[in-house]
Amino acid sequence: MPLSPRFWLLPLGSPQSWEEELWVGELHLSLCSLSLSPGSARQKEPRPLHVVLGNEACDLDSMVSALALAFYLTKTTETEEVFVPVLNIKRSELPLRGDNVFFLQKINIPESLLIFRDEIDLHALHQAGQLTLLLVDHHVLPKSDAALEEAVAEVLDHRPIEQKHCPPCHVSVELVGSCATLVTERILQGAPEILDRQTAALLHGTIILDCVNMDLKVGKATPKDNRYVEKLEALFPDLPKREDIFDSLQKAKFDVSGLTTEQLLRKDQKTISRQGINMAISAIYMDLEAFLQRSGLIADLHAFCQAHNCDVLVAMTIFFNTHNEPVRQLAIFCPRAALQMTICEVLERSHSPSLKLTPAPSTHPNLQAYFQGNTQVSRKKLLPLLHEALSAYFDSMKIPSGQPETEGVCREQADKELDRAGNSLVPGLSQDEEEPPLPPTPMNSLVDECPLDQGLPKLSAEAIFEKCSQISLSQSTIASLSKK
Repeated sequence: MPLSPRFWLLPLGSPQSWEEELWVGELHLSLCSLSLSPGSARQKEPRPLHVVLGNEACDLDSMVSALALAFYLTKTTETEEVFVPVLNIKRSELPLRGDNVFFLQKINIPESLLIFRDEIDLHALHQAGQLTLLLVDHHVLPKSDAALEEAVAEVLDHRPIEQKHCPPCHVSVELVGSCATLVTERILQGAPEILDRQTAALLHGTIILDCVNMDLKVGKATPKDNRYVEKLEALFPDLPKREDIFDSLQKAKFDVSGLTTEQLLRKDQKTISRQGINMAISAIYMDLEAFLQRSGLIADLHAFCQAHNCDVLVAMTIFFNTHNEPVRQLAIFCPRAALQMTICEVLERSHSPSLKLTPAPSTHPNLQAYFQGNTQVSRKKLLPLLHEALSAYFDSMKIPSGQPETEGVCREQADKELDRAGNSLVPGLSQDEEEPPLPPTPMNSLVDECPLDQGLPKLSAEAIFEKCSQISLSQSTIASLSKK
């Protein structure tokens, strides 16, 4: 019996609330369910593996687009082909994406069924002649993946094309609010009969979140986004209300309650460097008092600085009061007393802009906290002051300050307009605000040091086929039990 791919959604149970109605309660997703006869995994000819790869941010749009496109390709391909969606982050990074975690839990997708980028060696598969890449929600590979460009067979994206970096293959790019819109279009135009309610719900919710509930004032939704949301709603009239979907996904996106201190600091972090001094600046979405009361905070801050080679950590907290107004606070952690003193003096004395800082209680000499009276000073506006503080420190030490270096998120310029539109979903934040889009846009070929450059664990094609076989057996068991 030959290798035959299956990729489907299996609904179980009945809906009890809007959330269960959306995800149909115990919804189960089998990612690559394969029927294998004994010895069929050992083929004489190497079998190509078609990897549907989302972008390095692995936001909800990227994740769902990869899953749904792999579903469509498997359903519509008659040949014996295997399509595997790969989440383009380390498995340990998933908890930083609250809306993704919420989505997976509501659909009852065990993380064990997903394949993450640090679990599959795409370069080894490519060298073995067993890899075809389909890029979804991005079209630029990082420098570390430059050798994979020749394996790219197709691109489906909704960002402006970077001509110098785009792979030489079939490229389908359209400037819409959500890549899930383009996947929906592909399904409805190519094989509308395969679209079930569950797949429609995945795409529907993702488009609504990406397009900020289709708000005309925000202006992120294009006519095509609106058209395909309406088509999904017409095909499946019992889909939940847009506002309910948006509110729950948006709440999950900004929920940091389950994160460790290290994850909180890493979730939205930038780094500036000068003459060997590294300063991490992290945006944290919680009240400063609650942050300072976290158990083992000082030890966690020390560990973070050591792990990330930072001399200074600036935490910029933000939350919204009962009037839905933003409240900003600062915390500067630095074991080097002279450096901490210089940073605090520059920030306290600044008049352009004036932060209007008021010292907040702190129980540790290495940690200075402030209430920020001027809530219009975002992290983007704070960065020049921090550069100035490093210059002042080197001046006081009579050390040439050199040229500043700024690290942090990449693809920032390429996604600038989309990010600005997305910021409008959080009331009270300025147009140049950088913090709201979570997680930050990832590194690409414009930045040399991609987190994946350190190498990947080996996961061969045979291991993937074995993983899929196990899923198939699990799926068969579930189907057998459900019949009983």
